Amino acid sequence: MDLQTLSDLFATTINPDPNVRKAGELQIRKVGNEEGMITALLQIIAADSIDLATRQACSVWLKNRVHLLYGLDVSSTRRADQANIASSDREALRANILPLLAASPSRSITLQIANTLKSVVAHDFPERWPGLLDEIKRLLSSSNIREVHAGCVAVLEAVRAFRFRPMTSVIPQIVAEVFPILVNIASQMLQTPPTAATEIPTMLHLILKTYRTSIVVNLSPHQQDKDSLVPWGQLLFAVVNLQIPKDAVPEDEDERERCEWWKVKKWAYAILGRLFHRFGNPSQLPTAMKKDYGAFAQHFVTNFAPEILSTYLNQVQLFVSNQAWLSKKCQYQIFQFFTECIKPKSTWVLLKPSFETLVSSFVFPQLSFNETKKALWEGDPVDYVRISVDEYESFATPVSAATSFLFSLASNRTKTTFMPILSFINTVLRSNSPAPQRFGALNMTAALAPWMMRHPDVKGNMEAFIMQFVTPEFTSSEPYLRAIACEVIGTVTKSGLAWSNEENLNINFRAIATALDDPEFPVKVNAALALTELVVAHESVKIAVGPQVGKVIQDLLKLSDETDLDILNHSMEVMVDAFQTELLPVAAQLTARLCESYLRLAKESLAQEEADVDLETLVSDVDEDKTFAAMGVAKTISTIISSVDSSPEILVQIQEVIIPIILFTLENKVLDLFDNVYDLVDSLTFKLRSIAPSMWPIFEQTYKLFKSDAVDFLEEMLPSLDNFVSYGSDFIKTRPDYKQMLVDIYTTSITNNQLGENDRVNGSKLAESILLNLRGSVDDSLQTIIATALDQLDKTETASLRLANLEVLINTVLYNPSAALHLMEAYRPGMARVFFDRWFAAINSENLLPRVHDKKLSILALCALLELAPGAVPESLQSGWPGIVGGILRIFKDLPQAIADRKALEEALQDESDDDEFIEEKILNFNEDEEDVWDEDSAYLEMLANEGARLREKQEKTVDGVDSDSEDEDIEEELGYISALDTVDPYVSFKQALTTFQLQNGPSYQVATTALTVEQQTLLMEVMRTAELQSAVAAQA
Repeated sequence: MDLQTLSDLFATTINPDPNVRKAGELQIRKVGNEEGMITALLQIIAADSIDLATRQACSVWLKNRVHLLYGLDVSSTRRADQANIASSDREALRANILPLLAASPSRSITLQIANTLKSVVAHDFPERWPGLLDEIKRLLSSSNIREVHAGCVAVLEAVRAFRFRPMTSVIPQIVAEVFPILVNIASQMLQTPPTAATEIPTMLHLILKTYRTSIVVNLSPHQQDKDSLVPWGQLLFAVVNLQIPKDAVPEDEDERERCEWWKVKKWAYAILGRLFHRFGNPSQLPTAMKKDYGAFAQHFVTNFAPEILSTYLNQVQLFVSNQAWLSKKCQYQIFQFFTECIKPKSTWVLLKPSFETLVSSFVFPQLSFNETKKALWEGDPVDYVRISVDEYESFATPVSAATSFLFSLASNRTKTTFMPILSFINTVLRSNSPAPQRFGALNMTAALAPWMMRHPDVKGNMEAFIMQFVTPEFTSSEPYLRAIACEVIGTVTKSGLAWSNEENLNINFRAIATALDDPEFPVKVNAALALTELVVAHESVKIAVGPQVGKVIQDLLKLSDETDLDILNHSMEVMVDAFQTELLPVAAQLTARLCESYLRLAKESLAQEEADVDLETLVSDVDEDKTFAAMGVAKTISTIISSVDSSPEILVQIQEVIIPIILFTLENKVLDLFDNVYDLVDSLTFKLRSIAPSMWPIFEQTYKLFKSDAVDFLEEMLPSLDNFVSYGSDFIKTRPDYKQMLVDIYTTSITNNQLGENDRVNGSKLAESILLNLRGSVDDSLQTIIATALDQLDKTETASLRLANLEVLINTVLYNPSAALHLMEAYRPGMARVFFDRWFAAINSENLLPRVHDKKLSILALCALLELAPGAVPESLQSGWPGIVGGILRIFKDLPQAIADRKALEEALQDESDDDEFIEEKILNFNEDEEDVWDEDSAYLEMLANEGARLREKQEKTVDGVDSDSEDEDIEEELGYISALDTVDPYVSFKQALTTFQLQNGPSYQVATTALTVEQQTLLMEVMRTAELQSAVAAQA
């Protein structure tokens, strides 16, 4: 196809007529795999005679094509419509992409070409494109600014291609060869006074972004060397100190935030912060990193960190005195650096004299009610609540960073900082400051409440503080003060405030109850959250709310519908759990109301996914809140199910209300909500111990989904499927199609290459449930199950799958011992012996049948074998048949300890569950300042670094051909697992089986018992005595 025809074809993809577009896309799909296609597109993109929109369409297709297929070797094959990129096209890309980047006519095309370049570099450099760095250096040394710009883009993409790859020398090579050129270019550009022109700041932005990208994981030896560190350090300080004239940046602050000059500054701050946080802070450097960065860290903290701190303090002074402006991103980075300086003693000594000034002049304005907060409150109160209440919505803002700085001061340098900070708060509140400042002081109080309630000199005064400074604000004319008063009450209550005066508690409770009806939306939300904490903490409040809980729940539902805030769903959960008795009569109506909310959110989430939106909208405005809110509503519904499980009649009503939303979710394939709806199915079927007729369509839909879009959701489906089999076995036995579906799920889970070992374990668990619960009803499928499990016998890689697969076969023996052994022999002669050898190897090991269920299953299956008529025993097994008795006794020897361990685990889990009711306590550090601080965050980073080092070492061993997984993982008890064997007594079963064995196979019985050791004979008598005792107990029951 000639270039003109090809460009005309791509022009149809931007035609307003959808029919023309579709026809063009279909034609492109037909010709897209032809050799020379990419070479032709490179020519079209470079042709100035072709209109820009068509060239951009070509560049987008090229980027997607290369991203999808370039990593495939030329020799590999895929579907017909996804052929590999030919060698000639690859050569054309390597030869033309850098010149094309330099000649790019628009920013949007530059972005597409840059992404294409990254894909090529990631696959071809250095082996297939050894000259890349020389070509980039030529561009960077050019006198043509467009070529220099292209060189900067190329370096960035080359670094991005390798930034996360372990064990690679590529980034160190790029850094050593190209970064000295970059720092010279940037330093020269900085000599030119800033103007509104964008060429220089754009390239500075690219250069600094490249450096920052290169130090995401590692700092190369070249970058640690003073010959690199000094010039880059000088450049970064120069950027930070650069005074940008007003006429060089937009007047509007939002536009100024986004302009190139402030992006340059942001990256400079980010680099200095990253160097200190990850590599340059010796007191916080994880042990695993000390070998590579210990010397650098000591040098950095001694020679660079003090200068950075001094520079930042100066920038803050200029900012707070209105002599200079700072973007929000830069303020965030400065706060982050200050926070990093608190724990090392060397930097804390330097920061310490300034902390009070920073709190009062830099932190406090961030937490006060400023113009930004006011505009948001008035313009979008829902978003105001989302940002102020949900910490995950605003984690990268100056407000969040200022709060973190405050937290770190309070917890890590308590002795020096805590009382001065509280003194500042008191000064603001006592001096009758303006309302926005009182808000700031109370906001600081709410943030520090967990630490206040832990401080021995402060917690006793908190009640008086509340009554003096917080309670009066409930009647303030300023709604934001009413809102923060609610928040303070909520946080001090959650942190353990014990009211000495019941009337004081009642006064604040009544104020919060009144605030639920406040005309201002954020006040109502904060009141609802505070009331939740009061109900949990104080029985008197719970009693007072009881008669009105219906209204409170309705208020919460209304607020939740208006905001889709997950935190309100949590409040609803707490209320439902706290008022189970009061809500019992209206549980069905409440569930119906929640189901309406869920359905609305699920539909909106679905509509968002299906909407035809552009990429920018997807990136900036995907409404994940709808999905998260639907998850929260589903959790609340689950709490209602738990709260009414003592009333089966109401639970049946609730089930009928819930089933439609489950079916809607499954039928519309809202995959993000599958986990939640399967939790509901599991909970309903388990608590009712029965399967309603209206529930079976969910079973059918689950099978359809597993066979299509949701094959990798077996883990979420398994508990529900197990319940269908366990509690609906009588119905399933009448439905051959249902039995076939269940067996098909098992065989698919084992044979589908898309699934992993964990899915095969889950499939094996389902097979076990089928064999235990459908006794005598799946004879036709026994051969399929046995053949599938035997196929896996030598393919399993993990201990959990080895055991799960083995136990499928053991279950077939328990299901029908004669048929199972016959089918094993039919699979391959001698296979029954192979299976027995594996089984007895597990029996005679220390921990290959670790759980109580494993031991009971093996005992009962072996008992079933003892009861077999001698003629039914395959010839290959007859000689070893007497050994079954010894095998059973080997298991009985360990069974009591396994039962005791399981009981201890259950008790520990219960204790842990009780401990969960307590809030996380905040730590205060009253030690002297003359030492480094090592806290939970430091320990967490240490753990992450050590784990990363372990995984890298493991990967290196694997690459070298050494199996680093020589030790299998431990298999733990599954306390939530309920089996059909739970009600079977293994001791009684063994006694009966041994009697049968003696009667119908006397010679083998004689051999079996005389071969026992003295220890085994003693154990046999103990087992028989236990069986008699338990038979007697069962007879009396």
